[in-house]
Order: sequence, then structure tokens, then C-alpha cells
Amino acid sequence: MTAQFPFDCSYARLPERFFTRQAPATVAAPRLIAVNHALAARLGITLPDDAAEIAQIFSGNALPHGADPLAQVYAGHQFGGWSPQLGDGRAILLGEVLAPDGARFDIQLKGSGRTPYSRMGDGRAALGPVLREYIISEAMAALGVPTTRALAAVTTGEIVLRERALPGAVFTRVAASHIRIGTFQYFAARRDTEALAALCDYTIARHYPAADGPLGLLDAVIAAQARLIAQWMGLGFIHGVMNTDNMTLSGETIDYGPCAFMDEYHPDTVFSSIDQFGRYAYANQPQIAVWNLAQLATALLPLIPDREAGIDSFTAAINGFSDRFDAAWDGVLRAKLGLATQAEGDGVLARDLLAIMAANSADFTNTFRALSGPDPRSARDQLIDPTALDPWLARWHERLATEPRAAVDRIAAMQGANPARIPRNHRVEEAIAAAISDDFAAFERLMAALAMPYDEDPALAAYAQPPSEGERVTATFCGT
Repeated sequence: MTAQFPFDCSYARLPERFFTRQAPATVAAPRLIAVNHALAARLGITLPDDAAEIAQIFSGNALPHGADPLAQVYAGHQFGGWSPQLGDGRAILLGEVLAPDGARFDIQLKGSGRTPYSRMGDGRAALGPVLREYIISEAMAALGVPTTRALAAVTTGEIVLRERALPGAVFTRVAASHIRIGTFQYFAARRDTEALAALCDYTIARHYPAADGPLGLLDAVIAAQARLIAQWMGLGFIHGVMNTDNMTLSGETIDYGPCAFMDEYHPDTVFSSIDQFGRYAYANQPQIAVWNLAQLATALLPLIPDREAGIDSFTAAINGFSDRFDAAWDGVLRAKLGLATQAEGDGVLARDLLAIMAANSADFTNTFRALSGPDPRSARDQLIDPTALDPWLARWHERLATEPRAAVDRIAAMQGANPARIPRNHRVEEAIAAAISDDFAAFERLMAALAMPYDEDPALAAYAQPPSEGERVTATFCGT
């Protein structure tokens, strides 16, 4: 069977200064680790039956018909510091496919060799970061969070040098697009208003066709990001590297480098080894989103004829993020507590629970899941001092008594909002360590455990367990 990709490469039809045309570098001996057949079907992609042929495609050795490979250019603020040119330093966009329902998706190879934007990098990816992105992006999709997706992962038969020699790999990422805040910043910094206008029009047409001009685009992105960050927070997710080049205009989560899910809840939690001052800590994510969106507003400002009026309008839009996030976050918390209606004091009730959890080193995921069960008092077992939860439980039960839903319906709804399993850091590291030794069984078991994260399954109970003291992961690392 011949591979068929329904390519329609619209980004490649933008002006040449948006990218550099370049084919992916070939690799020595590609071998298929995983391929997401369900996602391929969703995209309208037909793949060969032979794993070796699939590996040739997703390593970059065999370009599918209709591909128009290129590396995108962009800029960005990284940990607050300005980088005037970044770009795809180890990624090649093969092109876009039009799915059977008409939706458009990018197909990108990561780890596919040097590009003009590689700076001092080798353009390659090690196996560990490839598997981390595969695991977490697919887990996020299963959890219902807007995210880029994993289509395939292959080993290359080559070694990459990081702190030590590691197996090389290539990851195939699917995204609604790879347009970032940094893409707009790149052209704004060069005062290339023509390119900026073209990018704005293209992004509106692709993602927000109802948006009216730059202000409408900004408003739509603000709304999408407010919802997204609230969903992250509701799962205890910490992105770890919320640079402006890692925030998409589409509102998808992108770039799973030093990301992690919290075990014990604390708002100041940081995992990223490169975040020395906690800029991207769990609780800081909403305010960092505001900072990033302000950079987008600044980049869009040259498109507004009346600069002063534009500043006023854009400032009002950015200031509106807080209300939008608060509304989204309150909605997430109500769902996690089984509250179908709104009442005064709900926010205080939810935040008091979080404060109790933080003071008692409660596991974030397991505490909320226990509250979702037939015996909510079992959530006490997650706290250092179980009695600390008792007054709060009494208040919660009083609030539940005002709800119109039957208990069985509330429990079902809560279990649909509070996962039984997340990609625990120690499990991800366990799978990566085994894979580096050419054993992918732990990776496959973990992927299976995370496929239906809201379903109760006693056979998968081990994947809901927090790490033992010796299994704790205290730092995660950037994939480059």
C-alpha cells in the first residue's frame, strides 16, 4: 500500500521570508517505535502496512507525495529575554493536510537535521525527549486538553551527543498550526508591516474566521489561552517553558520539554531545570500568559492606523484576560467539586481546599479523584493530617445539599473531571530509561494506561500511585 497524505500546503504559499525551504536530513537506519493509526485515520492519511516503510516516511528518508518541506522562522522572549531570531532549528514542516472534515493540520518532523535556524545545535533529537513528547501530548489529548498530537516516533540508528551519547530519534508532531506569538514578533521587530499583515490575515482565515482584524484576532487568542491555562491548572500541569515562541495562536499546548504534572500540590512547584527563579511555576502560569499576550498585542500594534486608539483597545483586551481566566478557572474548580450550579462562596470553598492540600502535601490528582468516589472521606488519606480536611468536608456537603443533581450523577460528572491517571513523572522517566536500553515495553504499557484516564480500572491502579521517596522526579529537562 502506498502512503497517501491529503496535502494542501498553504503556509508554503506565503512570502519566502516566512521560512526556508529545506528537506529533512536522511538517517542511517530508521526503526518504528510507535505510530498513531487512529490519528492518521482522523487526518485522512493512508499508511503502508509495513513498519519499515512507515519508518522511512516518519524519519524523513522518504517524503510522501505532495509534501513541501520547510523550516519556519520566528523570534521570541525566552525567560523574558529577547531573541530576535529563533525558528525551527531541528524541525521540518512537511506541509498541511486537509482532514476528511475539512480541518487543516500541520505535519512536522522534529529531530530532522540542521536548518538555517539551528544556531549551535545539531538539529537532531534524542530518544528521551521524543518519547516524553509522545507520551504527554497524547495523554493531554486523552485528558481533553487542546494540544499538539503525536503521529509517530522512530529511532534513527544514529547517536546524538548531549551530556552523554544517546540514541537518536525523530518525532512526528501534528498541530492545528505552528504559528506562535514569536512568529508575529519576528516580523514586528523587523518593521515588516507587509509580512505582519499577511500573517495576521492568514492566521484569522485559518483559526478565527469570525475575527475582525488584529483586535479581533487578539481577543480570540486571549479567550483561547484563558481556557487553556485553566485546563492546565485543573490537572496540576506545569508547562515549564512558557516562552513566547512556545505559545500558539491556535490555543493548543505545544513544546513538551521540561513539563511535568504535580504529585504533591503546592502552587510554587517548579520542575524545569532551566527555570532557576520559578518564572514558570504552576501558580505563575496565568500571569505569564498575560505577559506573553501583551507581547502579541505589541507585535500587532503596527497594523492599527491610529496608534493611540490601538494602544487603548489592546490594553483593554489584555486587561480582560484576568476576568476570562477567573471565569474559566472557577468553572474548572466547580466541575472538579461536582457543582453544577453557581453560588456565592464557591470560589472560596475551592481555594480553601487547595490551601489545605498545600499545607498537608496532598497528592493533587488523587485527592480530587477520591472526592469523586462513593466515599469522599477517603480523600483524608492523602493528607499528612487527615483531620485537617474534616471541617472543609462538612462545608462541601452543605453546599452539595443545595445541588439539584442526584448523587450518582454528580459522582459520574466528577469522575469525568478528575482523572484517575496522569503521566506521573516517575513513570515517564521509567519508560524513557528502559527505551534507551532498547526496551519499549514500559512505554507501551504507559501509553495503554493513559489512553482512558478518567476510567476506573483496578488493573491499572499502579499507574495512579504517587512515587515512592526513591522514585521522586524533582527536575525535568529541555529536549534540546
